[in-house]
Amino acid sequence: MPTSDPAQATYAALHADCAALGTRLFTVTVMDAANEITHRAYTSHPVEYPVSGTKPVTRDGWYDQCIAARQVFVANTTPEFARYFFDHALITSLGLGSCINIPLFAPEGPVLGTVNLLAQEHHFTPQNLAAYAALIARDRAALLAAMSAR
Repeated sequence: MPTSDPAQATYAALHADCAALGTRLFTVTVMDAANEITHRAYTSHPVEYPVSGTKPVTRDGWYDQCIAARQVFVANTTPEFARYFFDHALITSLGLGSCINIPLFAPEGPVLGTVNLLAQEHHFTPQNLAAYAALIARDRAALLAAMSAR
């Protein structure tokens, strides 16, 4: 669906490209470090994961890797992400069993948010991870601008 909102247009275009690679659930979350919450800025599943959704920031292994260390979090099976995601039962009920969370940040800056991709179990092979990384690299400036505008 076309939109006049540049941030939503950026997210929607990336969503379409990721879906073409096999992503079945696509969300973007934006960090609100001052209030220690994240806001969902975009979703492919508005019923299950509405844009109005927020989550408290939990300092756990996922946080240490994805936010503090600014590294991509990859889980190719439900047990790998279930310990970090309170909604793992909902995720698996949608037929999803793997995810990646890609942190977005400016050099020397904090993580502004994450792009979150979910698919069937074992989807995120090295080849697929490289393809997703290329999409994120291509859209990095627009994604950072969209996240900063929130």
